[in-house]
Amino acid sequence: MSDGARVLLVDDEANIRRMLGALLRSEGFVVTEAPSGNSALLLLDEVDPDVVLLDLLMPPGPDGLETLTRMRDRGDAAPVIMMSGKAQLTDAVRAVKLGAFQFLEKPLSPEGVLVTVRAALELNRARAENRALQAELGRRAALIGTGPAMQQVQALIERVAPTEARVLITGESGTGKELVAAAIHSASRRRGRAFVTVNCAAIPRDLVESEMFGHERGAFTGATERRLGRFELAHGGTLFLDEVGDLSQEAQAKLLRTLETGELQRIGAETTTRIDARVVAATNRQLGGAVSNGGFREDLYFRLNVFPIQLPPLRERLEDLPALVAHLAERVRPGHAATFTEEALAVMAAYSWPGNVRELANIVERLSILSGPVIDGAAVRQVLRGSAPPATASVSLSGKPLSEALDEFERELICAALTQAQGNMAEAARILQTDRANLYRRMRRLGVEKSADVEL
Repeated sequence: MSDGARVLLVDDEANIRRMLGALLRSEGFVVTEAPSGNSALLLLDEVDPDVVLLDLLMPPGPDGLETLTRMRDRGDAAPVIMMSGKAQLTDAVRAVKLGAFQFLEKPLSPEGVLVTVRAALELNRARAENRALQAELGRRAALIGTGPAMQQVQALIERVAPTEARVLITGESGTGKELVAAAIHSASRRRGRAFVTVNCAAIPRDLVESEMFGHERGAFTGATERRLGRFELAHGGTLFLDEVGDLSQEAQAKLLRTLETGELQRIGAETTTRIDARVVAATNRQLGGAVSNGGFREDLYFRLNVFPIQLPPLRERLEDLPALVAHLAERVRPGHAATFTEEALAVMAAYSWPGNVRELANIVERLSILSGPVIDGAAVRQVLRGSAPPATASVSLSGKPLSEALDEFERELICAALTQAQGNMAEAARILQTDRANLYRRMRRLGVEKSADVEL
């Protein structure tokens, strides 16, 4: 779907503009036409196009390449699709170097134009998501902490970031693996290009390959349009594969082929596409053990684990707790952050933090909202008491039937795992050493409902 995307159509031939304009408008695009490069440059601020279709030869005045050059000089980053019936190879090479998205040869086919325009819009969408993600990562905690554990992590990031080596980040849930991946990207030569993330645990298994590698129109039921996968969207930049240990065997095999060959094949495509994306992966699972029991491919593990970085849990870097709390409190109320007393920090330091920094962020936010400008130990104890997972049940002969007692104990275990996992079903399933489908079935049987204040 076009969703009213804005297209600037630049061509000196009125017939071309009329035919392409009618085609694009029939598909729901908002089209503005320009007969020359100069008129196109004048319209850019007014139209703010999502994509530009630009003819190569437009006498007199600036031709397509010159128009593209001026667009880039003024900082306009809209994807540009070049069109020509008389292009030389040198023209195409120069256009690509100037940042053209695609080069279409005339006569144009309606299907070719629509596929290319939609692919360019997909790229634009991914760039917008990337900018939003970078801004969000900037607002969230940078890697806070000056203790020995975090100093070692910082040193590893500085060593590996300028290289092209693949990185495998391991650590418990909530330790900040995505922040480390973003820091690696920001310190690399790819920092000006896309940083694209894939949460492998959050994508339904039957959609993982489509999400990562893309698909062609008609490749399967529901594939009404061509879609670029995350690998293609990360071309030239960094692809962050979060929870990579959750990939199916089929997806693992396809990922391995892409890493080995530097090529991918969209679902339903007959040809492969060259790709250049640095892969940074992360997991809170012990992939070595998964390799031993056949749950994860050994060859893929070695491909990903070129440069390992292990993140320490919060309980092993409590020296960073005051700085983290101050930073997180400032995020909640910029310029008016709550102050935590020494007693409050001591109570926090005595807690085990099963959810690590993510859990700490939730607790600090809750305390900042519920309490006054100064937060003491009593306030922290009250909030932590409500957040702690239930204690392991002691064995007692309650007189209940065995099946009822077992159901009650299983219900408590599931609730404790959901609390520790901060409501993340994939993480709760890992804690319980089962799969999500089985966990869902057991929750339905036991009447365990999704908490309204926990995002599942």
